[in-house]
Amino acid sequence: MNEPETASVKGITGNTLKMVAIVTMLIDHAGVVLVAGGILAGQGSVIREGSPWPMAYVVMRTIGRLAFPIFCFLLTEGYIHTRDVKKYGIRLLAFAFISEIPFDLAIFGQWFQPDYQNVYFTLFFGLCVLHFYNKAAGHPIKQSLTVLAGMAAASIIRSDYDAIGIAMILIFYVFRDNKKIQTLFGGMLAVVSSLSLSGAAALAFIPIRMYDGKRGEKNLKHFFYWFYPVHLLLLFLLRLSIT
Repeated sequence: MNEPETASVKGITGNTLKMVAIVTMLIDHAGVVLVAGGILAGQGSVIREGSPWPMAYVVMRTIGRLAFPIFCFLLTEGYIHTRDVKKYGIRLLAFAFISEIPFDLAIFGQWFQPDYQNVYFTLFFGLCVLHFYNKAAGHPIKQSLTVLAGMAAASIIRSDYDAIGIAMILIFYVFRDNKKIQTLFGGMLAVVSSLSLSGAAALAFIPIRMYDGKRGEKNLKHFFYWFYPVHLLLLFLLRLSIT
């Protein structure tokens, strides 16, 4: 596989980019779990006149749109640089199952919600698509079938961002050596995925384009993996305290 081009000027490391993603994701999920599912739900169907919470909810969800494109980009970088794709995939799938109960509790208020799955499943399917797409190099029909299979799998189980997520990951990989085209197509897809919030997901390409190609001094891999299920569980517990 070709190595991705790195920035010629000082930018931000992979660790910093991951922090941007998890902070914006935390804001987004706080809006869903605490504001929509907690504060607003506690006020009943009629929101008190002058309440700032509906606007706060919209702002938090808008900020949160930045997270997913960044995670897709980081997954692609991880695939390009990993020494063991199988281990990478097993880790993603393991955390998909670890995160499912916290995800269902936080988002749906249930221990198990079979109709919608957490984003780790999307990232896992995306990694599988990249792996088999790359193995089928030179065979466009096999590559197309691989992409369609990944999109279908994500759509069937209704994982977060489903087929759009798979397409986003593929765009980052296919155009990894052409940042302008990557930004154009990826930005267009990001806008489509967040039309209800003014296409805010496209703003994710600002920090993505600032990435300098370096991981960062500290290995925070385990922290980033565990943050997702832990923050969802904590948000759920916080919601219980305010409803």
